[in-house]
Amino acid sequence: MPIYEYRPVKAGCSYCGKGFDVLQKISEPLLQSCPRCGAGVRRVISSFSACVSGPSPESASLDGRLNDFESEGKWSHAAELADKAGLKERAMDDYKKAGYNF
Repeated sequence: MPIYEYRPVKAGCSYCGKGFDVLQKISEPLLQSCPRCGAGVRRVISSFSACVSGPSPESASLDGRLNDFESEGKWSHAAELADKAGLKERAMDDYKKAGYNF
């Protein structure tokens, strides 16, 4: 269930004066008044954060391509791909295996 933030339309009590949060189902109607003092309230859009667990499909694809190049001994191909993806340490290892001296 989402947490909605409410703020008073005009001056409110100590509970709603600076805003308050309510855990509500999406299907529940919006609150029209403060549950403590009855002052009018409105729902506000607030910031949120999200977390992605596990590797993205792009990351898995990149890792698979790098592993394929490395297992085939195509070190310079693997190094370029790793370098473009921002994997500097892996790129340097592959460049060294390809015979480049840095």
